[in-house]
Amino acid sequence: MSKTLTLREANQSFARCVRAVEAGEEFVITRNGKPVARLMPVSGRRVPTPQQEAAWERTRERMREGWDLHAGPLDRDSLHER
Repeated sequence: MSKTLTLREANQSFARCVRAVEAGEEFVITRNGKPVARLMPVSGRRVPTPQQEAAWERTRERMREGWDLHAGPLDRDSLHER
């Protein structure tokens, strides 16, 4: 999730913001309460925090296990009966 900074805050702490972006954070910069810019890593991808990475791994594990939908077979032939 992006952090929001006013233009003044971003200007006064630009070096700190750049260090945070290098660490994977993202900022939305506002002027008069309206978003005007985004400060993010050049790659365009955020580096996930260890907590976010753990959450993704838990989600992947749940997906590998699957969920029982109690809906019977779900294959192409069953879904598209002739």
